[in-house]
Amino acid sequence: MPGPPRIVVLSTGGTIASQRRPGGAVPVLHAADLLTRDLVPPHLADATITTRTVCAVDSAAMTDAEHRLLLRAIAEELADPDVTGVVVTHGTDTLEETALVVDLVHADPRPVVFAGAQYPADSPRSDGPTNLAAALACAADTTNRDRGVLVAFGGRVLPARGVAKTSTTATDAFDSVVTTPARPVLAAVDGRPTARVDIVTLHPDFDAAVLGALVDSGARGLVLAALGSGNAHPTVTDAVGAVTARGAVVVLSTRVPFGEVVPTYGGGGGAVDLVAAGAILSPWLRAPQSRIVLSALLTREYDRTRIADFLAVDGPVS
Repeated sequence: MPGPPRIVVLSTGGTIASQRRPGGAVPVLHAADLLTRDLVPPHLADATITTRTVCAVDSAAMTDAEHRLLLRAIAEELADPDVTGVVVTHGTDTLEETALVVDLVHADPRPVVFAGAQYPADSPRSDGPTNLAAALACAADTTNRDRGVLVAFGGRVLPARGVAKTSTTATDAFDSVVTTPARPVLAAVDGRPTARVDIVTLHPDFDAAVLGALVDSGARGLVLAALGSGNAHPTVTDAVGAVTARGAVVVLSTRVPFGEVVPTYGGGGGAVDLVAAGAILSPWLRAPQSRIVLSALLTREYDRTRIADFLAVDGPVS
């Protein structure tokens, strides 16, 4: 019979590790500071839980460099076959991005579970300990094997793919477009520069020249957070055609929180027109996660067809 669970907690900063200061809350706590025996679920009393601080930043300050540090730390911990699962504490602002960065290359069956908080550790409303306890239980649960990266937050456990922050204040801060996403996994790459991809949020009177300017400044890809089910002004369609003709890849998402993006409208600026002009549809992932996927695929030199195929299957498991 297997022995008691062995769980590793990796901290990266964020609100869960923050305390209030005159200039605002800042992440000052390390991984060991977050773990107290009174928050460990009773059924994990015999578990071995170790901690490691990867970095200590507000998640709004997360960059590709911190992502690489975290990926390396997770790989090092999972190199130990006795480890049952890994918990990552992270700020909520970009948790959806980092969780997907990990999930895209996470082929190991053991769970990696992200947790965070909406309120600092020294706040009377601090929700970090509850979320961390839930993440520990999730990482120890063998039924979560082969589910990839998960997010334990506000009493829910959600898959990384499709997850998004939906509230700035509620303790139930995350929701998901899909509950059972497909999980195509990419080969890990080390040392290769990450392809730059920018997000453009569309709105009435949007200046479509912005797309060309971003490509001029070095963006290899663009993600459009479009209106409705992937719609825009006809001038955006013209700009999409121009930048894709130059070799840039444009992915079409939406600024609407929920629902599948389905090309329905024409009229010069509808999703039907944008796809005809060269945009690739992201049916399920919203703009922040679409950016992560497009950057990862361009870094691996995927062509337009392979990118479209990858995004098409990144929806619900049939």
